[in-house]
Amino acid sequence: MSEHIQLSIALCRIGFYTCLQKLCCKAPPPPRPEYDVVCIGLSGAGKTSLLSRLCNEISDGTVPTTGFSIKAVPFENAILNVKELGGAETIKKYWSRYYQGSQGVVFVLNSAASDEEMEASRSELLLAMQHPQLCTLPFLILANHQDSPAARSVSEIQKYFELQPLARGKRWILSGSTTNNMEAVKESFSQLISLLEEKEVLPSRI
Repeated sequence: MSEHIQLSIALCRIGFYTCLQKLCCKAPPPPRPEYDVVCIGLSGAGKTSLLSRLCNEISDGTVPTTGFSIKAVPFENAILNVKELGGAETIKKYWSRYYQGSQGVVFVLNSAASDEEMEASRSELLLAMQHPQLCTLPFLILANHQDSPAARSVSEIQKYFELQPLARGKRWILSGSTTNNMEAVKESFSQLISLLEEKEVLPSRI
């Protein structure tokens, strides 16, 4: 009788230790993939503020980037190493020096800008889409400052920038953005991550 009791106790101990091992010795989750992304746009577009908010940094009194900065922006399924390039006239001519190694592009524009600035943004976006080091990469185009009364809608910007003919055959997303709705911004970046994960070219989307 005592042998049966001892055997039962031994089996219970084995079962207990097995469960404990499964609970305490779980394999660590696989590392999230990392992608190198370049972020460009004219001064005042709001690049620095958006990236700071994505990193949960305080964006009040944000100073525009005068050269370049790099931020590791974490998302649930990936980490984006975003290289932000300043948008001043004295810096734009050096943008292409920082394109090498990029896997995706974030282009931020001020949707409340003047016609002259909007045309300048359009020209810069076209140059980026045609650049040999960027032309095959997915683009996330953020029409920022959508909370401004003077902001053009996403559909107006798409028409103004002539994205359908100019970006035909490329992978791109056009989304509105504002620091007052970071959930929508995160969703736009999640769509970019999906494009980065894809191996085949997909049709353009809004």
